[in-house]
Amino acid sequence: MRHPQLNENGELKHLLTIEGLPRQMVHRILDTASSFVGVSDREVKKVPLLRGKSVFNLFFENSTRTRTTFEIAAKRLSADVLNLNINTSSAAKGESLLDTIDNLAAMHADMFVVRHATSGAPFLIAQHLNRVRGPHVHVINAGDGRHAHPTQGLLDMYTIRHFKKDFTQLRVAVVGDILHSRVARSDIHGLTTLGVPEVRAIGPYTLLPAGLEQMGVRVFTDMREGLKDVDVIIMLRLQNERMNGALLPSAQEYFKHYGLTQEKLALAKPDAIVMHPGPMNRGVEIESAVADGPQSVILDQVTFGIAVRMAVMSMLASN
Repeated sequence: MRHPQLNENGELKHLLTIEGLPRQMVHRILDTASSFVGVSDREVKKVPLLRGKSVFNLFFENSTRTRTTFEIAAKRLSADVLNLNINTSSAAKGESLLDTIDNLAAMHADMFVVRHATSGAPFLIAQHLNRVRGPHVHVINAGDGRHAHPTQGLLDMYTIRHFKKDFTQLRVAVVGDILHSRVARSDIHGLTTLGVPEVRAIGPYTLLPAGLEQMGVRVFTDMREGLKDVDVIIMLRLQNERMNGALLPSAQEYFKHYGLTQEKLALAKPDAIVMHPGPMNRGVEIESAVADGPQSVILDQVTFGIAVRMAVMSMLASN
């Protein structure tokens, strides 16, 4: 059975999740992104790969960073970009999700970038568009519920490859609120797909989902033990907006046990890199001395994110 993100030729037609993508496809996305790293508005005004195409940023959840980087990426590819404020749109007046999509598709949208609070919403949209619009309208998942955030996962993979070169020799720790994090799931799928031999999940029992071992992950509740000799540390934001009830005693208690400090960072390898998908809660997940320190590559992630999103859009538009 063909992967729902790929066409009959094995080319990318949607980007909905990293899970199930062939390793060579993930490498191809990262290789394509390399050609866009360093393409700035000062050096090259626009790359004409999406000239004449319309990209609709359809965000049912608030996001400044992700929406902005998608907009920058699309504009650098010469696309026409429309940002839709769903909170004040017809969806807020009772129109169904698919009716909203049909109306926007009738305006000759070529690509939808979708963020939605419900897991699976981008899949539903892609399936519907395949049926009623054919293969020429593409969907990019910009985050759905707790499920997936594939472009964040891909930019994290790009960042790791940039600094560490070879995935097959690494120990990578993903730390924090894994239960509610779509980024964590995308990162774990990306790391295992690319052949990382040891992926560790570190967090309190209340923030660790069941089934991590089945994904090929080693689970730790002691951060000091989990960080020992790792090459990459991916810190996660506490997803307070998705928590039902009190899963933590306090932010101060969380920082004491699971916040990344210089002392805890010293347990990792001396050349370990520190990552965070943002926005950071300083003094809760990570101390400023680490976030702004020499091992932090957090701002590099943001820069690489634009190139990765350009790569995904250009690959979709070529199919």
